[in-house]
Amino acid sequence: MDKQSTGTLSSLRTVEWKNNKVVMIDQTKLPNDFVLVEYDDFNQVADAIRTLVVRGAPAIGVSGAFGLALAVLQSKATTKDELLSDLENAKNILFETRPTAVNLGWGLEKIMNVAKSGETIEQIKELVISTAKKMADEDIEINKTMGKNGSVLFDDNDTIMTHCNAGALATVAYGTALGVIRATKESGKNVKVIATETRPIQQGSRLTAFELKHDGFDVSLIPDTAVGYSMANGLVNKVVVGADRIVKTGHVFNKIGTYQVATMAKQHGIPFYVAAPLSTIDMKTKAEDVIIEMRKGSEVTGIGDKKTAPDDIDVINPAFDMTPPDLISGIITEKGVATAPFEESISKLFEAN
Repeated sequence: MDKQSTGTLSSLRTVEWKNNKVVMIDQTKLPNDFVLVEYDDFNQVADAIRTLVVRGAPAIGVSGAFGLALAVLQSKATTKDELLSDLENAKNILFETRPTAVNLGWGLEKIMNVAKSGETIEQIKELVISTAKKMADEDIEINKTMGKNGSVLFDDNDTIMTHCNAGALATVAYGTALGVIRATKESGKNVKVIATETRPIQQGSRLTAFELKHDGFDVSLIPDTAVGYSMANGLVNKVVVGADRIVKTGHVFNKIGTYQVATMAKQHGIPFYVAAPLSTIDMKTKAEDVIIEMRKGSEVTGIGDKKTAPDDIDVINPAFDMTPPDLISGIITEKGVATAPFEESISKLFEAN
């Protein structure tokens, strides 16, 4: 736990490049243990993404890029074509780990395009590593800008609900939804936070509550089933969540349960905001074509080694759901806030890019 004393989690890097290795905070061990893991093989990074050692759309986008940086160092290729073939293979392995979050594909494509522009093997290696490192640095700056853009939507003494973890731990550092909350506090406003536990993997209780408490926020934890109660009893003024994919029509794919929170917010007249970088917006795919990742049933039938359900019970365990645009008050990005009609306002954000 001594590593925590180095500063706020907003300034601590979830994933970084050190001495030609990828270093990550192992989020499966939080909040009990603060463990850093090191990888020198892209297959280990793929495994880390798959098993949620690292999670959150921006963080896995950069992790994918770093995975390809490891692949470029691992390759024994003697020609550019051989090296690109090795990278293509690594890209496919990394891409298959989490199908719903669009940032992973974005990070991998960005690195592949850079690799193709290189002339020699040495130049390609240099370009890939430097681009991946730059992407990590840019993620932090993007989050800080997004935070400032979103902070104007929140008032002094607001109590803000958030679902899942869209904080420093979901990005390289600082956070998307929690970045907005951080920036609101940094602007001098007093805010409280209500975090949902976010079953079945408890990202809200294990990560969001841990992160906010660690950084000195007034945070309360509620079971997912208490969202309606909290809103009906006037305990919440605003909601802000992150996103794993947003399509051009403004349909938002985020952690399972987000749709329920948005529906409840609409019912109680509470503004519901989404915070995500432009790299999370997928301008090509239609909402109905987005693949929702289904996860193993054991996440629902037990907690750790403790069984909480009968044997051989069927389980439906989607990792994400879709929130339609009519439930969303605004989408906060580094280029500004998109509002309805979303197709028009999202396009304008890309024109400003």
